[in-house]
Amino acid sequence: MTVDLDLRRSPLHDRAAELADVLEEEPFLPQLDVRTRAGVAMGLQLPPTNHVTGDEHRAALGLGPDEYLLIGVTGTEPGHRSVVDVSAARTTLRLHDRALLETLCPLDLDALTAGRCAQTLLARVPVVLWGLGADHRVLVRGSFAGHVASALLDARQVTSTVAQ
Repeated sequence: MTVDLDLRRSPLHDRAAELADVLEEEPFLPQLDVRTRAGVAMGLQLPPTNHVTGDEHRAALGLGPDEYLLIGVTGTEPGHRSVVDVSAARTTLRLHDRALLETLCPLDLDALTAGRCAQTLLARVPVVLWGLGADHRVLVRGSFAGHVASALLDARQVTSTVAQ
């Protein structure tokens, strides 16, 4: 007998209503960490460091000279030094308010335009930031997701109080 139940729970599942004005969690996004010197992996053109190829559904993020994070891709392919499924390691947050990021992140966000990414700190937590145009994706380890979400809520209170 096979039971097809998805028993996974996202790190911020219980806080969805509380966080709705600040962020959307996009849990369980398929993610592969690939180390290779090839120009293509899993059908995606591999970008230079801090650049992104593809779109928000299927993309390659250049994290280093030979390190890439493939989003929306599963499986394996020969010819790479390392392919590791890291989907369960991180959750993904979509932020609509750049001002919140600016209060918690030391990175110059003017450089994080659509098609760019960076490894940085957000509320003193290591994250991958991905510029999507008006929005930003924050890929954060599940164990730090609650801390980052709380910091973003606190930042929202501070920025809204200052604006008044």
